[in-house]
Amino acid sequence: MSITGTLIIQVIVFLILVGFTMKFVWPPIAAALDERARKIAEGLAAADKARAELQAADKKVEQELAKSRAEVAQLLADAERRAQGIVEEAKGRATEEANKIIAAARADAEQQTVRAREALRDQVAMLAVKGAEQILRREVNPSVHSDLLNRLQAELV
Repeated sequence: MSITGTLIIQVIVFLILVGFTMKFVWPPIAAALDERARKIAEGLAAADKARAELQAADKKVEQELAKSRAEVAQLLADAERRAQGIVEEAKGRATEEANKIIAAARADAEQQTVRAREALRDQVAMLAVKGAEQILRREVNPSVHSDLLNRLQAELV
């Protein structure tokens, strides 16, 4: 056989092999490659979608945290204002109570002073009467001179 005949037969066999490969082998390989490319594309799309959802969730979490922080700050400010009000109210009540106690103590002291003065006047009057009685033992008659003794007592007041 000549080289030309061998070459033609090899070309024919090669063309049959290419035709067989194109008809029976290549479609499943192309389908598998297309399926794999599709799955990779779907995975990338899902990853992009998940990344976007994660970013959205992060933004939402940050917003909720900011909102919660603002609410907590507001609650703390309200609590501090209430506490300050309670303290001021307690101070006011304590001042009122102290003023009442001081006023009561002053009134009591004034009453005791008045009582002590009256008792002292009575004692001074009694001593004056006793002294005068001793000096003028015979001349002093309490029933006769009661008006004089009352004036004497009034002058000592």
